[in-house]
Amino acid sequence: MRVLVVHAHPSTESFSAALAGAAVAGLRRGGHEVRLLDLYREGFRPAMSAEERRAYDTTEAIVSADVADHAAQVRWAEALVFVYPTWWSGLPAILKGWLDRVLVPGVAFELRDERVRPLLRNIRHVVGITTYGSARRFVALTGDGGRRTLHRALRMLTARRCRRHWFALHELDSVGAEARAAFVRRVETELAGL
Repeated sequence: MRVLVVHAHPSTESFSAALAGAAVAGLRRGGHEVRLLDLYREGFRPAMSAEERRAYDTTEAIVSADVADHAAQVRWAEALVFVYPTWWSGLPAILKGWLDRVLVPGVAFELRDERVRPLLRNIRHVVGITTYGSARRFVALTGDGGRRTLHRALRMLTARRCRRHWFALHELDSVGAEARAAFVRRVETELAGL
């Protein structure tokens, strides 16, 4: 399977970076073809420009070359894997901006007869891998914005029988090294079997 891994964390030494590495290693071990987009290392610009916003309402919504390349990789993929820390009950700004700028009309959906028509029918799996500073109960009370965005909103634009997978480590700031290591192993093992 062709898998696009999208990573969003500014530090290459972060636990999130270790999770992205485990995801890529597991996927490759499982025989998948993998591409990695490390948004911070690429210097991806998350803010949509005025020109891009105007183009959003046309049939040619992609304006800049960096976005066109990312859109091509989304079209190439059969699975999308998102690796990120949950901050302020949601996605990091760079990842939200990636969704805003890359998954535009003509790539992720089209508006026809005042209805949204999905265009990501090539995507058969959406995987979220995240960490939370908070306990599971608090995350549930705040609505788990990142999971809701990826597993509900994005899922509506994918293949009809797209499978969703969620891997989360709660209370990251208080769990020990053993729990962190076990979570990294779980991510690698589970993605090898995707």
